[in-house]
Amino acid sequence: MDGFFDAGFGLFLLILAECLLVTVLILVALAFLMYADRKIWAAVQIRRGPNVVGPWGLLQSFADFLKYIVKEVVVPSGADKAVYFLAPMISFVLPVIVWAVIPWAPGWVISDMNVGILFIFAISSLHVYAIITGGWASNSKYPFLGALRSAAQMISYEVSLGLIIVGVLVSAGSLNLSRIVEAQAGDWGLFSWFWLPHLPMVFLFFFSSLAETNRPPFDLPEAESELVAGYQVEHSSTPFLLFMIGELMSVVFMCALISVLFFGGWLSPIPGLPDGVFWMVAKMAFFFFLFAMVKAIVPRYRYDQLMRIGWKVFLPLSLGWVALVGLFAQYGLFWGAYQRWIVGG
Repeated sequence: MDGFFDAGFGLFLLILAECLLVTVLILVALAFLMYADRKIWAAVQIRRGPNVVGPWGLLQSFADFLKYIVKEVVVPSGADKAVYFLAPMISFVLPVIVWAVIPWAPGWVISDMNVGILFIFAISSLHVYAIITGGWASNSKYPFLGALRSAAQMISYEVSLGLIIVGVLVSAGSLNLSRIVEAQAGDWGLFSWFWLPHLPMVFLFFFSSLAETNRPPFDLPEAESELVAGYQVEHSSTPFLLFMIGELMSVVFMCALISVLFFGGWLSPIPGLPDGVFWMVAKMAFFFFLFAMVKAIVPRYRYDQLMRIGWKVFLPLSLGWVALVGLFAQYGLFWGAYQRWIVGG
């Protein structure tokens, strides 16, 4: 019995260490990704961007974090203080939790659960509550309007994201993210990955990810003229920082999810080169670059255009694609059984 408890406690410490390691690495990476986001935006606009704090401005994000931490926390009068502080904590914690099922390399995953996709859906769908409660608890109509916009936007594009992922699940035959990556292994390198048979859905998934994470050109919950920063406009200092970190972490998570679902995760794009975590990180960095470029060069949509695209374009296309993939999968199973019956006969 003592050995059982010792083994259980040791396993708990191991899992806790893995969680802390992944969380710390992601948070440090977020600082440099924010720096890269600002430098890319500056390069498109032909200006320097951050270049003062640290060598080449590399410590600018850390200076910004420190500024937010030491600033005074101002709570609006009439705000529900408990919910006011709970909302940014939820907004930060939920994007951290979903990283538990992301595989970085064979065996490099905190929880290699068989229902990893369902876990992601379950956790990410709760994020809308953090936004709604954050806007409502401020006791101001402007953040509340931003919260309503963001909630409607997130719910609308979660439907398309879910249907697109269903098509990938049918192709892979598993809800486990590691098995999905392994299903893309082949002798043809990058041409064996799911991006090729699911090419139309790759674009829909990318655009839906922009809307889901409130990134430009779909950053409609924010508006300089009427809502300013949207649902978090009445939050300051550390609560505001938690909202921003949660949003940026969601962006990076979508980069990881695109890499796993469509682009082979840790698999090498060139046959003969070893697979590994390097390829996973490189693919995530590439898609983050695309997120940053879209932010820099694409003008903002109107809100009615955003909702029209989500419900009248993305939803029918993704639903039709699921039906098409299902038919191909069923036909393939039927054809394989027919071949075996002919050979056996």
